[in-house]
Amino acid sequence: MVLSVSQRVTAVLFCSQRLRQAFDRMLGFLKEPFVVTAEINVNLVALTVMGLINRLWGLCYPRAVVFDEVYYGQFVSLYMKRIFFVDDSGPPFGHMLLALGGYLGGFDGNFLWNRIGAEYSMNVPVWSLRLLPALAGALCVPLAYQILVELHFSHCAALGAALLILLENSLITQSRFMLLESILIFFILLAVLSYLKFYNLQKHRVKYMGLFTYMLLLATAGLHFWHLIGDQNLSNVSLLCHFLARGLALIIIPMGLYLSFFYVHLALLYRSGPHDQIMTSAFQASLEGGLARITQGQPLEVAYGSQITLRNVLGKPVQCWLHSHTNTYPIRYENGRGSSHQQQVTCYPFKDVNNWWIVKDPGMQQLVVSNPPRPVRHGHIVQLVHGITTRYLNTHDVAAPLSPHSQEVSCYIDYNISMPAQNLWRVEIVNRESDTDVWKTILSEVRFVHLSGASLPEWGYRQLEVVGEKLSKGYHQSMVWNVEEHRYGKSQEQKEREVELHSPTQMDISKNLSFMAKFTELQWKILTLKNEDTEHKYSSSALDWITMDTNIAYWLHPTSGAQIHLLGNVATWASGNAAALVYLCLSLWYLLRRRRKIYDISEDAWQLWMSAGGICAGGWAVNYLPFFLMEKTLFLYHYLPAVTFQILLIPVICAAQEHVECPDCGLVLLGVLCVLHLQPRNLRAARAVPHGTQGLALEGHLEHPDPKALTTPALGQQKETPFVQSQEFIVSIMEILTVGSAIL
Repeated sequence: MVLSVSQRVTAVLFCSQRLRQAFDRMLGFLKEPFVVTAEINVNLVALTVMGLINRLWGLCYPRAVVFDEVYYGQFVSLYMKRIFFVDDSGPPFGHMLLALGGYLGGFDGNFLWNRIGAEYSMNVPVWSLRLLPALAGALCVPLAYQILVELHFSHCAALGAALLILLENSLITQSRFMLLESILIFFILLAVLSYLKFYNLQKHRVKYMGLFTYMLLLATAGLHFWHLIGDQNLSNVSLLCHFLARGLALIIIPMGLYLSFFYVHLALLYRSGPHDQIMTSAFQASLEGGLARITQGQPLEVAYGSQITLRNVLGKPVQCWLHSHTNTYPIRYENGRGSSHQQQVTCYPFKDVNNWWIVKDPGMQQLVVSNPPRPVRHGHIVQLVHGITTRYLNTHDVAAPLSPHSQEVSCYIDYNISMPAQNLWRVEIVNRESDTDVWKTILSEVRFVHLSGASLPEWGYRQLEVVGEKLSKGYHQSMVWNVEEHRYGKSQEQKEREVELHSPTQMDISKNLSFMAKFTELQWKILTLKNEDTEHKYSSSALDWITMDTNIAYWLHPTSGAQIHLLGNVATWASGNAAALVYLCLSLWYLLRRRRKIYDISEDAWQLWMSAGGICAGGWAVNYLPFFLMEKTLFLYHYLPAVTFQILLIPVICAAQEHVECPDCGLVLLGVLCVLHLQPRNLRAARAVPHGTQGLALEGHLEHPDPKALTTPALGQQKETPFVQSQEFIVSIMEILTVGSAIL
């Protein structure tokens, strides 16, 4: 099509006119002032400010180690010095946050964390170390408010929940020190709030206890998606988008964050330390110093003639190496059974020259590595020659000393009797990728014999028993060994070889593990590591928590009587227990009535009752009930995440009695006022418990703890602290705000 001249002119005029109109609109926009409007929730701002005042004011008091600060402080020091450690309490994110506080305060890690009550030296930035837990505890207050709002309860009910969190003694105490529970509670509440905002938005268009709340959110998300499937107004594409969004938010992103925490943890802790002994040789060799210093320069491939030490992979009850010495098994054991009287073979938990063995080709006599070396592969038959005594590793049909169901393992001595040597061993690489894999130093896990883990009597120097299994019982780490130290043997003569066994290796080969290999091993150790549980003066059972039949003395002053106790508010905890019981009974009652087609509340009110109560009561259950199944030393602070959800349930129960709409929040405010007025009635005790003011024992509020349980240096007579002033100020403001809200 060809345009005429008149059509072209018309088109040009039209474009010019549109451009002029756009330019005029731009000029008009520039003539008007640029205005930004914002909605500010005064309740939220006030709660945040009061939470910060309540938790941050005078954070350095007392300037002494308070209870579990002696435990977490050690990890902070290790972070500062970049020394590797393993803690079985959970992922490293919480420890890294505590270490971040130390880093921001310029802490160099030089402090001896060996005694509760020890006074901090001047190089320890106490305020910085306690800052992040205190911030987390302060921010739990506005988070509680927002959670109730997102659950579609009134602002009065949300305010009631936030006030209870703000003034709860146990939460104040726990958040003011270098401890992890306040950080755990903050991220639990943040996760719940994030999901609620996500769910409400779609309607309009890290101790491992946090894992249970995560499972609760997954179950809640699954239930919500199940309801969406039944919505006929949603297309298949929309359902797929909902599914992918939940998968991204609840699975992919959390997994990525979880891996990133371990990546940073392993990147920071690159130096060898006392905890790396429980890791495999490959992991230890990847750390700077320690085993890496010993193994640097080792040949990678094990060959005939190689001189090696063999470490048991299981590492339990202690890490140990295959070992032999000139002593023999006794002719008869204490129980009357006879032995082979051969040279003892044990598993020795220390580095020793008697841990060295030589890999020998059964068809050849030489004990040196040929040129070029002949590598040993999976399935090859070898003999293992003890480096110092030159006797062959042997097993025969003689019962082991302590495990008579298994065969004795020894180094063969020819007594010229009818007991021939049985010293041929098949190399089986357990973690091989193919049947032609080469036996590699540190990396290859090889099955030879089975380690029972029992300690031999005095004649065996209390070393660990090594036995041979007649029949394979399947894979077990006690059967598996890896080469830790390795060199290519060059000396055929025994005296020269003994000198060689004492000398360091020369060749240089790097053996760096990938991040995923390190992560997998570290994660497994965290999940399976069991520290020895010991009785503690302040340990308790899960049943003691709901009855408040326990407390913990965190700190005490030996001269003034000043104390800090972890102790809950009686009214709040009792109300929380009552709320949980009421929710359970009412839920069963409503369910039975609805089964009989009797609807006491509307469908919308029922859905709100189930969702809001399910999250709060479910949050309490998943953070409390698992402790009945745990075999570990328990303390009152383990209950704090659960009691936080119980506190959120109190205003939910009160508000729900008005059938969710809650036009008159007097019932909620009455509950809050009861707790607030209990504070002035026992004002001195209630404020001294978290803040450590003096005179509790003298006034009879608390029994004075045993000085042997907690010992502190004299810090001087303490007078009324800023904590008490801040608490009095906040209580007064809260009473004024609450009474004013009730009047309105």
